[in-house]
Amino acid sequence: MKLVVVSAGLSVPSSTRLLADRLAAETKAKAKARADVEVEVVELRDLAVEIAHNFTNGFPARKLAAALDAVAGADGLIVVTPVFSASYSGLFKSFFDVLDQDALTGKPVLIAATGGSARHSLVLEHALRPLFSYLRAVVVPTAVYAASEDWGAEGLPERVERAAGELAALMTGLSAARPTAPAGPAKAEAGGFEVIPFAEQLAALRPAG
Repeated sequence: MKLVVVSAGLSVPSSTRLLADRLAAETKAKAKARADVEVEVVELRDLAVEIAHNFTNGFPARKLAAALDAVAGADGLIVVTPVFSASYSGLFKSFFDVLDQDALTGKPVLIAATGGSARHSLVLEHALRPLFSYLRAVVVPTAVYAASEDWGAEGLPERVERAAGELAALMTGLSAARPTAPAGPAKAEAGGFEVIPFAEQLAALRPAG
């Protein structure tokens, strides 16, 4: 099972990469009981020039193409951006602008961000979550924001653990379900009762003949 981490940090080292690594390690640990997880990190800083060229010529260069393929082929995704002007960075957004529009459909994604002040934490809900919902990804309920004062403080490790657990559950659950997916529409069960699809219920109401 493959977990891809997209980090948009610009400095070396960066708090963005540090948060990304913590989330990846925790997700791998949470999924260990059910699956072996291979982690690949995509550093957008190293792809900035190729991303810009992709906008002007329409074709990804070798390193960018490999990164796009990795994201498209992942079983789960962790995306982390620094906050610039109360939103995700331009580099972060540009990478997902050149990604195929269907690449994230149904893919579990954990969103996270870093910033200098806790006042920017809502960037997760007003910028990142709408973006990945638009791309039809399955965004985990818990998003993680780390301000400068959060490092070493109470709260961040718990948020990392909770978000990683949610991503690991989605990854292992969806991966286990793929090989055994039924060929036709299935009838779900809830509370011990069979749930009939709405289309079948409508068909049963139509007059015979």
